Amino acid sequence: MSFRGEESGGEDGGRTASASDLRKPFLHTGSWYKMSSAGGGGGMGSRLGSSAYSLRDSSVSAVLCTLIVALGPIQFGFTSGFSSPTQDAIISDLGLTLSEFSLFGSLSNVGAMVGAIASGQIAEYIGRKGSLMIAAIPNIIGWLAISFAKDSSFLFMGRLLEGFGVGVISYVVPVYIAEIAPQTMRGALGSVNQLSVTIGILLAYLLGMFVPWRILSVLGILPCSILIPGLFFIPESPRWLAKMGKMEDFESSLQVLRGFETDIAVEVNEIKRSVQSSRRRTTIRFADIKQKRYSVPLMIGIGLLVLQQLSGVNGILFYAASIFKAAGLTNSNLATFGLGVVQVVATGVTTWLTDKAGRRLLLIISTTGMTITLVVVSVSFFVKILPVNIKSLAGSVATLANWLTAWLITMTASLMLSWSNGGTFAIYAAVCAGTLVFVCLWVPETKGRTLEEIAFSFR
Repeated sequence: MSFRGEESGGEDGGRTASASDLRKPFLHTGSWYKMSSAGGGGGMGSRLGSSAYSLRDSSVSAVLCTLIVALGPIQFGFTSGFSSPTQDAIISDLGLTLSEFSLFGSLSNVGAMVGAIASGQIAEYIGRKGSLMIAAIPNIIGWLAISFAKDSSFLFMGRLLEGFGVGVISYVVPVYIAEIAPQTMRGALGSVNQLSVTIGILLAYLLGMFVPWRILSVLGILPCSILIPGLFFIPESPRWLAKMGKMEDFESSLQVLRGFETDIAVEVNEIKRSVQSSRRRTTIRFADIKQKRYSVPLMIGIGLLVLQQLSGVNGILFYAASIFKAAGLTNSNLATFGLGVVQVVATGVTTWLTDKAGRRLLLIISTTGMTITLVVVSVSFFVKILPVNIKSLAGSVATLANWLTAWLITMTASLMLSWSNGGTFAIYAAVCAGTLVFVCLWVPETKGRTLEEIAFSFR
């Protein structure tokens, strides 16, 4: 459906309808149906129109769309958390060595590197929704391969397939949320991505306490199995539609996301100007990254992603149960579940604070806390005291750097821990201290600024 008046034979037949004449779309994959107001009062058209009208504020909104695509990050988190509660059982059942299991744990990051390389172009050519549908399929196949694995080959293949899907998801979901979110809600809705990752990790930790690893891997298909049909009920990103020249669909999508009573004229013009500016050069090359407008935000993005991974977060999440066991806890799985709960709560608080306190301040506070606590954990292990617009190209490069570093950490974490628990956490603490300096010096605040304003600030 477009938000244009129906042809009535009069001189105004082809003009844009007023807000009061907008036809309410039936929930579908972006193929908006035209509902004639002149249709029979008791006919199917009027019933669908009435239903869509009553649901427009609660169901066809940026919040609902965010919650649906958040199934992708839940899948991401479940993949990350799967190896912690299953380590001993998989090693025992399949006769793996510690090095082989470390390889299994890290292969999701290898697959994610491939997904990261392809994600930007996939998202540009077939859209954000289509990319998520593509990402869901290898995830489902990968989990099934792991559940039926009789040796390491199926185990490794399944982990690689999962990783590819996660690599695409990790790029596309934040982009989609950023492109559909109203300016005043972008921080909170963007935080839902990370909150969903922690929920996925928590679910893997929780279910891993009660079900065998093969059943746990079958349960891993659920997020993507629900995501695929869910994508049919949300609109495509209006910014992507505008970039593809689908201007009627672009305005329809934006109107649905903002509500039918909202005047979207200012935002429409802003997005159109941004798209026209990006079209001046249609081919983006690596040489373009040398320009300040591209190099600075790319450096900040890569820096934050790489430093986050170098802090050891994936090593801790992937092998939490083993770490707690090394610390002397008798019920390491319960402690791991507690870690997952803390993550969810902390991320939930951050979601609420993001648009109030700002991103930069929260980064500084959290990194300071990470540095201090990692130093404490390191000392604890040593002395045994306590148990404890070039978006597609640049986005792909940054996501690739993230997953490359994640692979390095997950591949080496268990080996480093076997070398020295305290030394491992001391290294992670030093990285966090470096991250704090990086954030203070380079990362700008983006609170209350549109995507176009942020991009312009780097010119």
